[in-house]
Amino acid sequence: MIRVEDLHRHFGGFRAVDGASLTIETGSITGLIGPNGAGKSTLFNVIAGVLPPTSGRVYMDGQDITGLPPHELFHRGLLRTFQLAHEFASMSVRENLMMVPGGQTGETIWNTWFRRGQIAREEAELRRAADEVLDFLTISHLADEKAGNLSGGQKKLLELGRTMMVDAKVVFLDEVGAGVNRTLLGTIGDAIIRLNRERGYTFCVIEHDMDFIGKLCDPVIVMAEGKVLAEGTADEIMQNEEVIESYLGRGLKNKDMVAT
Repeated sequence: MIRVEDLHRHFGGFRAVDGASLTIETGSITGLIGPNGAGKSTLFNVIAGVLPPTSGRVYMDGQDITGLPPHELFHRGLLRTFQLAHEFASMSVRENLMMVPGGQTGETIWNTWFRRGQIAREEAELRRAADEVLDFLTISHLADEKAGNLSGGQKKLLELGRTMMVDAKVVFLDEVGAGVNRTLLGTIGDAIIRLNRERGYTFCVIEHDMDFIGKLCDPVIVMAEGKVLAEGTADEIMQNEEVIESYLGRGLKNKDMVAT
């Protein structure tokens, strides 16, 4: 699905991504881990068009997408969420979902005058689709709640729901578990697994919680200092002394790594 070749992103003399190469296979849930400052979020931003690369290439389904803007990648089915949710706080949860699909008839003033019937039909269909998403995520009871009133975990579920309102192919989730309680994190994890198995979503997940990564992800890719350090199953990664050293600076065994 995604192939990254010798990717670099520099900020002045700082090499946030420094020659990273990796592959995200179609239909996988790939984990991306590493210590703070390893370049994970910057890598996501370059792949998703938020930042241009200094050099290197990014391919999706064999097509070169290097440097394409986020809105164009969105229409190709590549979506990216952020560590901090970006909801429309004053709108309801349902309305946040209904806002996602582009090209809606009601987006132009002309159509609001002369195509009211078509707009009403589209809105009814979007409402139905949004309610299906809310039901899938088990948050139907929050449909009419203002999005700004949601907890951190509920906002992460809403972000995941947005990806379900379009024809997503690959979704990049940046620290989906940050600030989320264990119960909601389990709900988010179950939703990711179902989207992967039932709807064929490909995911790449940045996360520090190794229990969460171990439940969801195969393979797991480790970054350190802007480069890919290792790749393997979660068990293999947690036993890799070089990976443990990059996290903790000393040779602790896998159970201690979970706490990082």
